[in-house]
Amino acid sequence: MTQSRQPQHESCPAPTRRGLNRVEAAEYIGIGTTLFDELVCDGRMPKPMQIGKRKVWDARAVDQSFTLLSEDRESDHNEWDD
Repeated sequence: MTQSRQPQHESCPAPTRRGLNRVEAAEYIGIGTTLFDELVCDGRMPKPMQIGKRKVWDARAVDQSFTLLSEDRESDHNEWDD
């Protein structure tokens, strides 16, 4: 018997397609488009690829960058801030 995989968070399920527009990419990692744009500009999020006239973010690349963000955050942790 095969179980279907349920999304971890009902209000924001994992994307069902690999290419995301700007709003979808920002929503996917739980931030607004302004902050997402800042992260793209400073290189912490990937730049989009151009497909025709559309800019599309690869969901896998967004995932990888998001993981690196959390690793950077952990390395910046200062025990004196607790």
